[in-house]
Amino acid sequence: MGKTITGFSKLDKIEKINWLTEAYFNGDNRFVKILSQYWNNDQKLQTLHDEFIENTITNFYLPLGIAPNFEIDNKTYAIPMAIEESSVVAAASNAAKFWQSRGGFKTSVISTKKVGQVHLDFNGKSKALLDFFNDIKATILKATSEITKNMESRGGGITAMELRDKTDVLDGYYQIHVNFETMDAMGANFINSCLEQIAKTFKFHFDANDETEGDLEIIMSILSNYVPECIVKAEVSCHVEELSHKNINGSDFAKKFVRAIKIAQNEPYRAVTHNKGIMNGVDAVILATGNDFRAIEAGVHAYASRDGRYRSLSDAKIENGIFTFSIELPLALGTVGGLTKLHPLVKLCLNLLQNPSAKELMSIVAVAGLAQNFAAVKSLVTTGIQEGHMKMHLLNILNQHQASSTEKEIIQAQFKEGNVTHKAVVDAIEKLRQ
Repeated sequence: MGKTITGFSKLDKIEKINWLTEAYFNGDNRFVKILSQYWNNDQKLQTLHDEFIENTITNFYLPLGIAPNFEIDNKTYAIPMAIEESSVVAAASNAAKFWQSRGGFKTSVISTKKVGQVHLDFNGKSKALLDFFNDIKATILKATSEITKNMESRGGGITAMELRDKTDVLDGYYQIHVNFETMDAMGANFINSCLEQIAKTFKFHFDANDETEGDLEIIMSILSNYVPECIVKAEVSCHVEELSHKNINGSDFAKKFVRAIKIAQNEPYRAVTHNKGIMNGVDAVILATGNDFRAIEAGVHAYASRDGRYRSLSDAKIENGIFTFSIELPLALGTVGGLTKLHPLVKLCLNLLQNPSAKELMSIVAVAGLAQNFAAVKSLVTTGIQEGHMKMHLLNILNQHQASSTEKEIIQAQFKEGNVTHKAVVDAIEKLRQ
């Protein structure tokens, strides 16, 4: 039975751990030992990590892997990926190597528009509110000048602002819809600061105006993580004959691959798993570069549903003997701000990626998603997904059963050619130990 506490946040880290040990682990010091194993010996670095969030008790590690040989827009990358799932890094690496000899990946950033909104209620006449907004629009924008001047000096800032009547979906509901360009920053704090100033200024002038009848209430001011106009496209293409490999006929493979994509575009049950595979690649790079994967996930899945039906994020076609596989993703990313200059591994990963701009990082992330999707669908339409995945998962099974290095070596050799299943591996361990 769990226990409650008042003032937990006021305790120091050791006090927090001591309370948790007594309250939830019956005083078992193994809890403390596990937590302390993940502390950094460099106290300065540990303090930095402790201060990223609240109530920190330790660090939670994810493996950081590298997928090399990515040829993107005639530039070679080794892509860092932070993820716990077996076979993701291997799949991305295999796809990179496959396409490196077939022209590599091509990308284009279509747009970088980001959105924020002031949500408000108004019970008067719509035209009166719209006229009032248009009359003071310049005043509202001027009120944000102290916030926007640094961003404007880098080429960004507020690019458009309009009042939208949304009373058709909710009685009395209006919004000030604002478009932003945030350059190499993801821009969440910048956007939210601008929106709050816009709301404050609008409300102040409305209350001071005796001519506009009706009551106005600001409900909230917040950026949107739905960015359907912050889009990057990535693709690969080659003659269908170039897809031939091992015992696989290129033309047959291309037709089956395209059919698999069409299924994901029309069957939501398949589309969700299909897109999850894409996000294996996307999220891993997002995490490694210190960006917000929850925001990206929310925006991407909304984009996949933009026509009212959840669909595949990728597309494939064969035209005039040319196979093309592509993806379009909404990605609001940053290479400055947030953790990008604070977390040592994030800085290292961005250095590894040759210090990309936000647009370049959009391209890299989209390619990681496309590569992951290609590898998954390629497996599905040829050998099946489990053959490769379970071979990569073999070590996890062995570690679960605390296999020694000698046992690992013997059993890995045993399953080098055969099918890997959890039961088969467990049986092999038991037989070996007997």
